Amino acid sequence: MTKQERITKLLEEHNLEGLIIQQVSNFAWATDGAASYINTATTNGVGTLLVTAEAKHLIADNIESPRFEKEEGLKAGGWEFHTHRWDQPSDALAKLTGGMKLGADGVYPGAIDLSDELAVLRSYLDAGEQERFRQLATRCAGAMDKAIRAVKPGMTEFQIAALLSGATQSNGVLPVVVLIATDERIYNFRHPLPTDNKMDKYAMLVLCGRKDGLVCSLTRLVHFGPLPDELKRKAEAVAYVDAAMIAATRPGKAVNEVFQVGKAAYAKTGFADEWHLHHQGGPAGYDPREFIATDAVDLPVGSGQAYAWNPSITGCKSEDTILAGEDSNQILSAIAGWPMKQVEVDGQVIERPEILVVD
Repeated sequence: MTKQERITKLLEEHNLEGLIIQQVSNFAWATDGAASYINTATTNGVGTLLVTAEAKHLIADNIESPRFEKEEGLKAGGWEFHTHRWDQPSDALAKLTGGMKLGADGVYPGAIDLSDELAVLRSYLDAGEQERFRQLATRCAGAMDKAIRAVKPGMTEFQIAALLSGATQSNGVLPVVVLIATDERIYNFRHPLPTDNKMDKYAMLVLCGRKDGLVCSLTRLVHFGPLPDELKRKAEAVAYVDAAMIAATRPGKAVNEVFQVGKAAYAKTGFADEWHLHHQGGPAGYDPREFIATDAVDLPVGSGQAYAWNPSITGCKSEDTILAGEDSNQILSAIAGWPMKQVEVDGQVIERPEILVVD
């Protein structure tokens, strides 16, 4: 089923005639990977899409239209262009939608907000998207490996962030999230923006990288000198929680069932309350998480969905992006040569990354 067919079905379910798309993530999904952002932190991009049962329209100014045509290939992909001069407002969308019953991927006057439905819809990846995700994850894993092996005591978190960002962009991927914490900051903050704090012995590097619209996430940790016993215990525990969630992420199982497996794994390892301190992740796709898993999310895991679980125990974390397949799960962001722990869960062995220890 094409993206337009999937959108048409969504419109029919809500008795609507057209869908307005402005968010960067949905724009990329609907166009098979086109980039509508200039500011990488923006939610809505520089182009607007209108999709109906019969047509696909793009509204953009004369700054953006040439790139959408020549580099993103949207005209060749069947999108009808409506270009206006950058210094003049466009009336194209109003003319195209006059009298229509509309949906939108956010708040739009007179339209029904379908952003939640679209997040679920785009989380089910087709064969082409799955292959693009594999290639993206390989690039992200390579960037993480290169960066973290170059980390040295005395570096600031900004310098470590520069290593990771540079390696990621050198691999043709846009780093949309780079979180760095060293030493005590790893214990204090779940979302540590990099600072000028200098590393002594311990660093955590977190990456969410985007290419062709898709976003892959992974975390790795490095420690100089022997691991303290308490940190070693936490690393083993969080690896078990992650492995339990990965093993449970199978087609047909509800997302909240996987979430409950994670909570039970926390309790089994002696860290029952740690899940309260940070979300546990969810499906990955055109956002780092298309939605966050909770006890209330009873949507089924689907074959072809990517997931990035990110369990954490104060001072330690485990995170990779996986692909749920018909027969088995594939860990997409695995790093070749990284020290791994064999974790046995429900009769199967799941490999999870250990903390890289440098003597």
